[in-house]
Amino acid sequence: MKFIKLLAFLVFTLAITVNAQNDFDFEFDYARFNYDSSTVYLEIYYSFNQGSLTKIERDGQHLVEAELSVNLVNKLSGISELDKKWSVPNVVADPTADLSGQNLIGVIGFYVPGGEYELKIAGLDKNNLEAKKEIIENVEVIPFPQNSLAISDIELSTNIKKDGTDPNSIFYKNTLEVVPNPEMLYSENMPVLFYYTEIYNIKNHTEQPLELHQLLYNSKGQKVDSKIKDLSRKQTSRVELGFVNLKKMPTDTYNLVLALVDSTKKQSYASNKRFFLYNPKIIAEKVEMVENISYLSSEFAAIESEECDDIFNKSKYVASKNEIDQYEILDSAIAKREFLFKFWKHRDVISETPQNEYKKEYFERVAKSNSKYGAFNKKGYKSDRGRVLIIFGEPDQVDRHPSQMDTKPYEIWYYNSMEGGVYFVFADISGFSDYELVHSTKRGEMRDDTWTRRVQQQ
Repeated sequence: MKFIKLLAFLVFTLAITVNAQNDFDFEFDYARFNYDSSTVYLEIYYSFNQGSLTKIERDGQHLVEAELSVNLVNKLSGISELDKKWSVPNVVADPTADLSGQNLIGVIGFYVPGGEYELKIAGLDKNNLEAKKEIIENVEVIPFPQNSLAISDIELSTNIKKDGTDPNSIFYKNTLEVVPNPEMLYSENMPVLFYYTEIYNIKNHTEQPLELHQLLYNSKGQKVDSKIKDLSRKQTSRVELGFVNLKKMPTDTYNLVLALVDSTKKQSYASNKRFFLYNPKIIAEKVEMVENISYLSSEFAAIESEECDDIFNKSKYVASKNEIDQYEILDSAIAKREFLFKFWKHRDVISETPQNEYKKEYFERVAKSNSKYGAFNKKGYKSDRGRVLIIFGEPDQVDRHPSQMDTKPYEIWYYNSMEGGVYFVFADISGFSDYELVHSTKRGEMRDDTWTRRVQQQ
């Protein structure tokens, strides 16, 4: 049984492209949009360069004919969810014309349940079966959340028409005509990139707008262009259109990033799309690296300056003196956010996973210190016991000695596997339940072999 409901609207049109190739020229792109809690609407955009196709004459007409085939296999089950072919013909008005500057562009769309898929898409010349090209891509389908903010993939476009649109157009959606750019190629002759994306679940209890950051990075990860736009929360969902003027950009591969920043929840959400620009008349200039792409999709993207300071104060136990000095001179929330992102990314010991396990465990220890060791207007993480717990973790053994007639209360924490076995002695010298470190056998820690005198009652 097929789980995909194929929409029967594979269609095509003519568009001008920016280059000609002698080899068979077929390209595709795709974008994922929200449908429901278990399914995503997947659009596939394809492009055949007519100069790669063989002209024939049939029934008094000159034409070219391409064939598109799509095979979508669930990688877990091995089941082919979609295996279908379409004919893509086009009548040639002038059989003597050079068609290498014209493309057949089309779109197909279908509903796909969540899962990991292998997408095998192929294009061929129906009148020359040797002329063909196959592309294999892994596609992860994750249904969009239905009750929290989300952003779709980005559809690259050569043009988006808002007025006088034709509802019967193959590229018509949400009152717009969006002409895709499956080649993901722009040039000096087509220097404006248009894009289409959808934003879901915007509306909530607050009227504070969302921030949409439009960012452009070159192949070296350097930010070369940016814009910020406020989005109203009056609608539940919205379509977002935009453009990037590439006229003054040099030839390179670029990454367009759209990042939503929700300051009310201190969260951010990002979508990105790569494309290529051929612009030989512009000479590349050195651009200072400003921002890491991943930073805007991290938990640090929307926090305020004061919260950055609080996080770094809690992080100082694993910071170097140089890092502490660097942070002290930062004077903006943006700089502090980026610093914290890089600070903890550098300490991510398992970079293959999306979660920073080291950071997670570290701040779990901070939370435990605050809940157990706070005293007399001092937060637990600032106490000596809190510091030792954060840095070294839970001790293997704790000996607690309550207050006696001749001694103040104290604790001894044992770490058996550290340096062959070490211990820390904490004592409530002041009488306000703020246990101070009075002695330790750990290298680099305070050592006082006469510590027993300090815990004696006066």
